[in-house]
Amino acid sequence: MEHLKKRIEALHQEVTATAMVLGLTELQAKKVAIETRMSATDFWQDNLEAAKTSKLHAQLEEQTKPWEVLLQDLADTIELINLQDQSLQADTEKQLQKAVDSFELLKKELRYSGPYDKNDAILSIYAGAGGTDAQDWAAMLLRMYVRWAEKNAVSIETITQSPGDIAGIKSVTIALSGRQMYGKLKGEHGVHRLVRLSPFNADSLRQTSFAKVEVLPKIEEPEVLQIDDKELKIDVYRAGGHGGQSVNTTDSAVRITHLPTGLSVAIQNERSQLQNKETALTILRSRLMQLKLEQHQEKLSDIKGVNQSAEWGRQIRSYVLHPYKMVKDLRSNIETSDPEAVLDGAIDSFIEAFVEAKLP
Repeated sequence: MEHLKKRIEALHQEVTATAMVLGLTELQAKKVAIETRMSATDFWQDNLEAAKTSKLHAQLEEQTKPWEVLLQDLADTIELINLQDQSLQADTEKQLQKAVDSFELLKKELRYSGPYDKNDAILSIYAGAGGTDAQDWAAMLLRMYVRWAEKNAVSIETITQSPGDIAGIKSVTIALSGRQMYGKLKGEHGVHRLVRLSPFNADSLRQTSFAKVEVLPKIEEPEVLQIDDKELKIDVYRAGGHGGQSVNTTDSAVRITHLPTGLSVAIQNERSQLQNKETALTILRSRLMQLKLEQHQEKLSDIKGVNQSAEWGRQIRSYVLHPYKMVKDLRSNIETSDPEAVLDGAIDSFIEAFVEAKLP
């Protein structure tokens, strides 16, 4: 029993040290502060702010609860073994193995230790040069991510979508909500290349198409990234396309431009101008944060504008449907000869390889 006790105590110390690395104490303190705020009688007076706070509390609960349960289970097991009852040894060994298994799963949290890895993600797809083939390729990528999300119980919201001229889409932006969403999907950021026989060519010639995937951490809290209002140009205009009776009769669409970098976000998905403005600000904040991280800048004022041509050079993955079948990630060298499965959402092997290798 003494040897078993030492193993459990050693595991308890390792779990405690790992939890400290993950900032469990700080997360718990933040959760308690939010719970105090949520218990106030006027908490729901501002429904929008209350909903954001409630969502943040749920995320913190999801992050802290498994560690709290594991630490408590280990403490209870140590207390049980202190009873020195030999008949309890079998149960204690089962508890230890259960704790070891739980810890192995939780240690994977360390792979998502980036500053915004636990945030929701904003994913955009842009068709490259190549006309209808490229626009169809962008739609195929959208379907791939939607199928992956469905298989992983991830919620999706379409923010904007621009249809293609004949088929497919010119661009689309979706929000994905789930556990460590940005941490899992950030490796999809870059240019995706497709090689196939064109279904839009009478001679069925081989066609190479490109689409750019942009993955951003969703930054909803203004305090995370302070933007000077003087640096923003806000234009409102009449929304176009489908969307109900009021879409084409009110100036509900919003375009926000960040003057120092030239970044611009236009949203017309919602009927309310205020909702469109909030969504545009969230996406703009997320893009600025992504630039800040990529350029290793401490201050927002030091961020340079986006170099679009360099972005298009960041090819990360090739999907070949002809003359052979293969999908290969050019960073991790992970490949598969089943592109149909990949395009049906089986991208976990690529996600795992990127996360494990901590690729840039």
